[in-house]
Amino acid sequence: MSDPRVAQAGSATGVEVLPARDVPLGGPRALRVRRTIPQRARTLIGAWCFADHYGPVEVPAGGMDLPPHPHTGLQTVSWLFSGTIEHRDSLGTHSLIRPGELNLMTGGHGIAHSEVSTADTTVLHGVQLWVALPDADREAGRDFQHYVPEPVRLDGAELRVFLGSLEGETSPVRTFTPLLGAQLDFEPYATVTLSIDPGFEHGLLVDAGDVRLDGTAVPAAELGYVAPGAGTLTVTNRSDGPARAVLLGGPPFEEEIVMWWNFVVRDHEEILRARRDWEAASGRFGSVEGYHGHRLPAPPVPDVIIKPRRNPPRRTAAGPGVV
Repeated sequence: MSDPRVAQAGSATGVEVLPARDVPLGGPRALRVRRTIPQRARTLIGAWCFADHYGPVEVPAGGMDLPPHPHTGLQTVSWLFSGTIEHRDSLGTHSLIRPGELNLMTGGHGIAHSEVSTADTTVLHGVQLWVALPDADREAGRDFQHYVPEPVRLDGAELRVFLGSLEGETSPVRTFTPLLGAQLDFEPYATVTLSIDPGFEHGLLVDAGDVRLDGTAVPAAELGYVAPGAGTLTVTNRSDGPARAVLLGGPPFEEEIVMWWNFVVRDHEEILRARRDWEAASGRFGSVEGYHGHRLPAPPVPDVIIKPRRNPPRRTAAGPGVV
């Protein structure tokens, strides 16, 4: 796994570019995704603990099919650029995930869900994001929220705020820690300066275009990270075609977490308990009605103790600091 390429750019904090790595998303007819967090250099951005970017890719023969699988200790955020996915979960939700529409699922104590591309979907393109729940809320009950943000015109760009607040737009979706999630679509050669919360750290996940974040190039499928302290971010599309990116943010998440498979927990023993509960088909995760097929079995747990991780010491606008 490569280290981030650190560039001191136009902001006081500089921009770290976090490279992506290819990861197979489990299931018999699944997709390969490009993952930027977590990685050795950075576990979280705010409470965002997982960022996958995929497509545009033709769906496999028979469609994308991710069987019922469990989650605990997190919220999943599904956001598409193209294609449609059918979502079912053990709360009883049956919903479609469409471009520009947020689906947020809470699996604190435990939830299960399936994701299957619709018959008319030939290309899938989007991001899959996870949010770690703070210790006080990580046993929260199952929940599901759907929201369609209105696109807002900026000078040279279009903005959709699906979580938190940005440029006067606020999402009503409930989260357990302050968060920012927004899609930005740029016209050719556009430059946009965004007013941001200086208490947040931010990550710009680039989908397409020749994008500069505070003067630093962030390649497609990679993520530019900015530490807390900055009051603005300047994003430039230097290409003669459109560009698109997803901006994530939140105050630094000070808790250590353990991530394994689909679980966000605090220690190795919790992993073992969650895996046993899933394999035993206990009531903890419930059942997904309407999915025709077998659920996804849990992989073996590595024969080592999986230790908690937190972010490295962070920098601020005032200079290097210690977490």
